[in-house]
Amino acid sequence: MIIDTPLHLSRGFLDAVGTKVALHYSERIPTNHRILIVSNHRSVLDAPLLMAAMNRPVRFACHYYMSRVPLLREMVTAMGAFPLDAPRQRQKHFFQQSVEFLKSRQVVGIFPEGAQPMVQVKPANQLSPFHRGFAHLALRAPVPDLAILPVAIASTEEERHNLAPLKLFSLFDPSEPLFNCGGWHSAIVYRHVNILFGYPLWIDTVQRQQYRGSHGGQLAKELTQSCWDQIVGLLRQGCC
Repeated sequence: MIIDTPLHLSRGFLDAVGTKVALHYSERIPTNHRILIVSNHRSVLDAPLLMAAMNRPVRFACHYYMSRVPLLREMVTAMGAFPLDAPRQRQKHFFQQSVEFLKSRQVVGIFPEGAQPMVQVKPANQLSPFHRGFAHLALRAPVPDLAILPVAIASTEEERHNLAPLKLFSLFDPSEPLFNCGGWHSAIVYRHVNILFGYPLWIDTVQRQQYRGSHGGQLAKELTQSCWDQIVGLLRQGCC
């Protein structure tokens, strides 16, 4: 079982930057079940926030470039994160690692908006389209009692800083097209933020059987949309 060091680091990180957090609907967090967290993503604080909110370590899938850039690489490693495969690859290693974590009852966290919201920051109440990888993972993973837990990180007060020029990041990950756009990689620091938990979406044997049939793609699409809809609604509520 993963030790609690990432959780302690997360709490210390949030205390150091002075982020104030309010939790909503934490009674919706499943107990004694395997959990796949799905959340919006705009800040390097998101993973520490969600770990502190869950009160347990979470194995977050981080963007590939974060595993390549010095300092960011060391930070995400200390937090227990594991990198996605390089862009345009089939994410085989990501699937294998995620399944192993879920089998050992570690919580897995995924930010399905991808890298764009971290690089090209949108308003706190806006959500980008989701990639469907997390839905395919949930439907393929050979583990019982799995719940997808949608979570919204709703910022009500924040500061925006320039982290580094995007061209600098392209030196470490030239495969990421976002780094060829010019400008700066932003860093959002939350001052006040609401964490709102949605209703768990349970993955059962019937869904897995349907997924292996001819409608697998449609099922993953519907599951992805259900999570997106929940998080959109929670963001509207939490950003007020």
